[in-house]
Amino acid sequence: MSDEPFNLVMFQRDGLDPVPELARRRAENPVSRVQYPIGPPIWLVTGYEDTRTVLGSNKFSNDFAKMTAEDDLAFLKDVNPGGLGFKDPPDHTRLRKMLTPEFTMRRLRRLIPRIEEIVAERLDAMEAAGDGVDLVDAFAVPIPSLVISELLGVPYPDRADFQRLSESRFDFLGDIEGCLAAVQDTLEYLSGLVAQQRAEPGDNLLGMLVREHGDNISDAELTEIADGILIGGHETTASMLALGALHLMTKPEHFAMVRDDDDKVVPVVDELLRYLTVVQVAFPRFALEDVKLSNGQVVRKGEVVLASLSGANRDSAFGADAEKVNIFRDMPPHVAFGYGLHRCVGAELGRIELQIAYPALLRRFPNLRLAVPFEELKFRELSIVYGVEKLPVNL
Repeated sequence: MSDEPFNLVMFQRDGLDPVPELARRRAENPVSRVQYPIGPPIWLVTGYEDTRTVLGSNKFSNDFAKMTAEDDLAFLKDVNPGGLGFKDPPDHTRLRKMLTPEFTMRRLRRLIPRIEEIVAERLDAMEAAGDGVDLVDAFAVPIPSLVISELLGVPYPDRADFQRLSESRFDFLGDIEGCLAAVQDTLEYLSGLVAQQRAEPGDNLLGMLVREHGDNISDAELTEIADGILIGGHETTASMLALGALHLMTKPEHFAMVRDDDDKVVPVVDELLRYLTVVQVAFPRFALEDVKLSNGQVVRKGEVVLASLSGANRDSAFGADAEKVNIFRDMPPHVAFGYGLHRCVGAELGRIELQIAYPALLRRFPNLRLAVPFEELKFRELSIVYGVEKLPVNL
């Protein structure tokens, strides 16, 4: 198969939907080559079963250092992001085993009252601001930032600055130098936070890891974990809060379900997670041996694969109406949080935030509606985490 020209179809959207070319690839050529501006061509998988194979198989590696040891990818070796998402067993297994207990439903329930308070505080601020408020700035962004502050034990006097850093590091379309500086500032802050928790462990995630695992986990590993939680839980949840609210405002029947029926909240949230799939692609995988995928296509040892989560979640595996929201569908597990060993460890926390925030928003403001035509909204372009830049609403 000849390599295709530069193409970033996996990052493109048409409003809330993936562009039609992604569906065409899934139907006609579910394992295809794409070319980035630099580096070798990569494989793009767009179907549900292939995505589960790539993400769930030990024939593929997440180890960034191992991937960039290849000559074609050596130019990336100095930008290793670290963290759980770029580690293989046994390091990944050891750290994940330490972290997982904190994200069980039993442990997470203790955060629910505080999440409810955070949501209520944001709704109060919106009510005070009145019509024309930006739902992204006033609601979607601060909620996950404040929840992560609570989870990591960020001291109250630091939380405004921490929220500012959290927002600045994801502003990829703005000042790139400022974004990179915010990343460094965040890592320095988190390193200091780890040192505080090492000296006096608190009743938070970092404190728990220090108390229960002590010298078996290094300060560098704790900082990477904290940064991974910030990356995985901030921008993704913020984008999902905004895009989900946008969908609900444009679909009165779904709006009414969430506003009026507690039993509908969980299935609506899960179907919106599938339908919107804000994390558009999984972390890259590196083939450790030759692997055969759909249509007999073979990914050779040493080649890199990207799994399109947004493509997989619109697969016909979810029914003939996979391009629509249907909360009554009988569907297999979606891959909005990934799949396999590297499935998002904070998935249940994200679900809890959405399940609390959506009904609270619609019950406080039962007439919530867009303040501008849908066509005037500006969405992110070519972003790993898809989102809407601003969401002006009338209350």
